[in-house]
Amino acid sequence: MIDVRVPSKSWVVVCDGAKALILRNAGDVEYLNLKVEETLSQPNEPDRDIGSDKPGRTHASDGLSGSAMQQTNWHEQAETEFLKQVAAKMDLLVREKQARRIVLVAPPRALGALRGNLTPDVQAAISAEVPKDYINLPVEQIERHLVA
Repeated sequence: MIDVRVPSKSWVVVCDGAKALILRNAGDVEYLNLKVEETLSQPNEPDRDIGSDKPGRTHASDGLSGSAMQQTNWHEQAETEFLKQVAAKMDLLVREKQARRIVLVAPPRALGALRGNLTPDVQAAISAEVPKDYINLPVEQIERHLVA
């Protein structure tokens, strides 16, 4: 079990590859009172609307053999770009709102993608990471999970 402490006026960022909640604790460590400061999301469009054509083909230098290229996963690319936006928003929290304690809650894959995009200031401000997917839970349940 991960021991997470969310003191008063700490920030909690709950996200996955398509949605993010930026919350602020208006309560204290024992009685969290998370308030939604901002919500970020990206549209969930089908591949046919995001992508272009079918994958291309490549030919070997001998001119006789060829092979197909791998299909681009457009949703994965969109998730990566969205997580870059979340990292940039966290950087703004640290620089503009003087966030000194941030609890980051995201599924393991999203955590890995986020870590590569976080600035050193944001990394220093992160007090805990919770590798869970809480993005679709109501705020009250997120509070219960973090206190438990």
